[in-house]
Amino acid sequence: MKHILFTFMLLLASLAGHTQQTNEKSTMNRMENKPKILVAFFSRADENYAVGYIEKGNTHIVAEMIGAETGADLFHIETVNPYPAAYNQCIEVAKREKESNARPEIKGDKRIEDYDVIFLGYPNWWGEMPMAVYTFIEKHDWEGKTIVPFCTHEGSGLSGTERRIQSACTGAKVLKGLAVRGSAAQHEQESVRKSVSSWLEKFIFRMKIWK
Repeated sequence: MKHILFTFMLLLASLAGHTQQTNEKSTMNRMENKPKILVAFFSRADENYAVGYIEKGNTHIVAEMIGAETGADLFHIETVNPYPAAYNQCIEVAKREKESNARPEIKGDKRIEDYDVIFLGYPNWWGEMPMAVYTFIEKHDWEGKTIVPFCTHEGSGLSGTERRIQSACTGAKVLKGLAVRGSAAQHEQESVRKSVSSWLEKFIFRMKIWK
């Protein structure tokens, strides 16, 4: 699989219209100054809607695809107290947390302040991000960061979570997100991988995350 970021750097150099030697030098300089990228995501295995019991969460699979394409670091947002393994019990807990605006304690942390671009991933639970994602968000200063949301779902898409992220992450630039069906993440991974690649290329070439 082509490294999208490296391909982008090569394209910039070739468009400059310099000699091959100048292109190579320009490309190396850009690679040295490439932005630091993090993929932070919440994902849950066990029983999930439409896919049964799984060993790796739907969002986790998409996060790894993004990481492979961009060369990003990954951070898995996990709660100290795990959710029930059974799907119906899990979503009932998630519903109560949403209604009470809870902030579940999470394991560890990752300094987003050390990164330029943060891909933020989560499943769509009750039309919202899991409350643990807010726990993570509220630990950090998002001023000047670029956030790229992505979610897994089974028909609800992003459900306005981009707007909520913008509200929660003061000073950040939030770009248009990607919604992937969880069943596709589990059973149609080659198709999802192509969708992820196409989505990333749109940001790189059209929205100019990397300057």
